[in-house]
Amino acid sequence: MMMKKLLQSFLPDVAASTIFNRLKLTTATTITMLLVFSAEAQKKVTPVTQSTLTSIALPAGSKQDSRMLTVAGAKMLLEMESKKANIILSSPEVLMLPPVTAGGFNADSLLKNLSDQGWAVSVIEGDKKYAWLQKDNRNLIMYFSMDAKQTGLYFAEAASAPVQNGQGNTTGTIQTEPTEINKTQQTTNTTVQTVQTEVVQQPTPPVTNSGFAFTKTNFDDGWTSTVQENWVEVTKGTTKVLIHYSNKKADAYNSVLMDGLKNAWNVLVAPRYSNASNMEFKPVTGWQSIEFAEADMTDNNSRKKVHVVFFKMNYSNGSGKYLEFITPDKNSFEREFGAYHETSYGWEKPAAMQYRNKFSVAANDLIGKWSTTDYASVSYYYVNTGGLASTSTTSTADEFIFSAGNIYQSQHSGASGEVGNIKFSNQEYKGKSTVTNWDITLTNRFQGATEKYDCYFEAIKGGRFLLMTDRLGTTHALVKK
Repeated sequence: MMMKKLLQSFLPDVAASTIFNRLKLTTATTITMLLVFSAEAQKKVTPVTQSTLTSIALPAGSKQDSRMLTVAGAKMLLEMESKKANIILSSPEVLMLPPVTAGGFNADSLLKNLSDQGWAVSVIEGDKKYAWLQKDNRNLIMYFSMDAKQTGLYFAEAASAPVQNGQGNTTGTIQTEPTEINKTQQTTNTTVQTVQTEVVQQPTPPVTNSGFAFTKTNFDDGWTSTVQENWVEVTKGTTKVLIHYSNKKADAYNSVLMDGLKNAWNVLVAPRYSNASNMEFKPVTGWQSIEFAEADMTDNNSRKKVHVVFFKMNYSNGSGKYLEFITPDKNSFEREFGAYHETSYGWEKPAAMQYRNKFSVAANDLIGKWSTTDYASVSYYYVNTGGLASTSTTSTADEFIFSAGNIYQSQHSGASGEVGNIKFSNQEYKGKSTVTNWDITLTNRFQGATEKYDCYFEAIKGGRFLLMTDRLGTTHALVKK
């Protein structure tokens, strides 16, 4: 409940409850929040008459909240829906409107205002507080909640539009072809699109991790991903993108953004090129900072002249990957991914390439034990003294064991509460598993029900992550023991 009270300090009750009920933090993430309310913070809550992202006029008494925690909380709330379609968000706009009784919007008046501005609105079936908006090649996601005191209206830019099934909810279609065509349903981690996957027998160039059935993915938009020793290589025509695996030296924390970028360049890029010219390092500072460097160089392997862009979006949850774009020249990069700009938003297209690290799952690949552990804590401090008031923690552990004969068992443990008063839980399941490339179906889950997970492998140095996403959008990122 302490986490919920913290969220309610910055977001409306409905939105705070939604995040509190559905929040799942990544492994070993700790959030420490200070409840400090000052006149300076309140300056970031300002009157507003128009939405910046949609241009709709707002009711009298509306305000925009630009406080860091408010914006971060709203983005988290919007990502709970956007992640189901694997779509990246940016530039969240947080608006606080008066309630309907004081002249604020209701659902009908909001939709009319959006329509009058030319926005096509697709309300999401199953949770009608959310909607996708589209206009002039722009895509937004919206969250709208009303309570007695105020109405919350949040927008964010979306990197792409979800595929719609005619009822407002998002879907995606993937075709798999290991030996014969077998159609199934799955959503990609970039834009929602059709994907064709194949078993690689004699790949060119050579691939690693050959113990896995699938080492190559062909996307229907022309991109092809192939597992390599130190990166995933994504190619289309004369363009190549390397999704670098985690590297301790390159990923080392540096409080100076420029110094961190130069260090990563020297570790991951520089050793493979020579004769550099037109070299520039130009990172962009922001809430989600951008690391960007480029140069014209000679590839030491092919001896060809190429233009190299080194890029990383530092997502707030720490999930950003170093990407290396290799094109014949600078114009080729800019035609495909856009030109450099000195703002921390508008980088969705190059950033989305990191989600091409995605490969199908075969039943034999799963045999063994896969597990993950998540931990989070929230500490409260007294405003006047700075002393620690209390700490609340939550930790979970999930373990899946897949055996020959399509048999599985799983254990899910949890502990939560204030330090000194922790409560524990444990659930165990056993049943049959069915694997069809992009999904896993498990029998005898909660109350005996059958549950279907979307699944895929993400390649890492020397192995794979197994990502399993349930129908509620919760993802288990599992590693093999």
